[in-house]
Amino acid sequence: MPPRRRRWRWLRRIGLGLVALVILLTIVAYLPAGSLTASVPPARYGQGDSSLSWLRTANGQIVDASGRKVLLRGFNADALVAYPKDPPAPLDEADATLMQQAGFDVVRLGIDWSQLEPVRGRIDQAYLDRIAGTVSTLNRHGLWVVLDMHFRLGWSPRFGYSGAPGWATIGLPNWNPLPQYSWSPSLSPAAFTSDTYFWLSSDWKKDFYRTWQAVANRFKDNPGVAGYDIFNEAHPLPIPPRIFDKYYLWPMFKDAIDAIGAVDSNHLFFVEGILLLTMNTVVVHLNAPNVVYGTHLYEGSLIPPFWTGDSTFLRQRFQQRVSEAAEVPAPLWIGEVGYDLTQKGALSYADAALNEADDLGIGWAWWQWRENQYWGIVDRGGKIVNMNALRHLARPYVIAAPAGVHPGRGDGVRGALQLKVDGSHTDVPIVVGWSALTLTAPVASGTCLNSSHWDATMGRLMLQLDPGRGCSLTLTAA
Repeated sequence: MPPRRRRWRWLRRIGLGLVALVILLTIVAYLPAGSLTASVPPARYGQGDSSLSWLRTANGQIVDASGRKVLLRGFNADALVAYPKDPPAPLDEADATLMQQAGFDVVRLGIDWSQLEPVRGRIDQAYLDRIAGTVSTLNRHGLWVVLDMHFRLGWSPRFGYSGAPGWATIGLPNWNPLPQYSWSPSLSPAAFTSDTYFWLSSDWKKDFYRTWQAVANRFKDNPGVAGYDIFNEAHPLPIPPRIFDKYYLWPMFKDAIDAIGAVDSNHLFFVEGILLLTMNTVVVHLNAPNVVYGTHLYEGSLIPPFWTGDSTFLRQRFQQRVSEAAEVPAPLWIGEVGYDLTQKGALSYADAALNEADDLGIGWAWWQWRENQYWGIVDRGGKIVNMNALRHLARPYVIAAPAGVHPGRGDGVRGALQLKVDGSHTDVPIVVGWSALTLTAPVASGTCLNSSHWDATMGRLMLQLDPGRGCSLTLTAA
């Protein structure tokens, strides 16, 4: 047979094989997602040392010990993670004081697998102590903490980014072909291969789960920890999306909840969708208690199409997150949302995003509190550099309220919030977050209002209602 014909047959076979592989992968990707069940024993809530309430989920909401719906709204902080090329800004008592006075009630605190388990099989107790010290500081100022095992696209501090310890890496070249793009560290052969090995093998996952158990064991009796955000911003490639979601991401969440729950069944479990442009996450139904869908939203900000002032696309992306949360099923919480605050459209984007959150009745954590003038409210030195942005972000909102209380959109610039109260509400106080940093004291009025108490130090307004009476409540700045 002539060489040219043999070469043609060889190429034809390769082509047919690739077509068959694509067809097979497509079939697998679009098979029904199925269901997973995590094994978690019943919660054993103790008294704890914090004045904050234990949180759990019920009827698609985060609720406190009194059964009131709780909205977690605040900021991310990466003070405890390792960025060898650009160490993060610190977080201190002054930061906690300011966030509390601005009316916020949560900090999503990044923590590092690399610092928790720098040597395989050995937990660094000194780093756990640092975490505990920061949690204690935030709790003293009425701030719940979501502990976020923070990974960035570069996989590990060994390659310049937060995430896995050096022993959980593969020693290939750490070469970034497109350093001008924020997502490009994931293209480094070292990061790319290490990340893929984590997902395809159970090898490092076992250590990852044991590390989470060590964290959970430390905080299992602390109600000031809202819960555990298991894995930050997983991205699928080179595993095809949908296949990654169904067969790697959600099984990892299930196994992690099993492991953490065996040590601590008292806290919320935060799970996230994938982060790959505007691709949706394929959700696998997860039977587990106290799960929150804490996914991120950067469309219009870091992810195109970029913000032009038209909120239509942003609203669609919020609605997609709502649909995904319902499929889990779990309450929705936006664990990261943010925008470069030096850009012209930053404040209109923030207003539009927070309007969607108000309309949906969900919480969020802005990226982030302390960094620089671009992405922070406070700079590295502790100076407030974006007070105008804080006015927009610190809009009044209901932190905790019984069923039958329906808040509207808050206005952080003028200082206003309206609430509709049904006569069927239970007789427990409403707690409102109101910024003492950016607004004058609140004035509350309504025919079903029995009493109100304003605490400027805590940025909290307590409202006591008359039992069995409904009305419209109006809160305005004095």
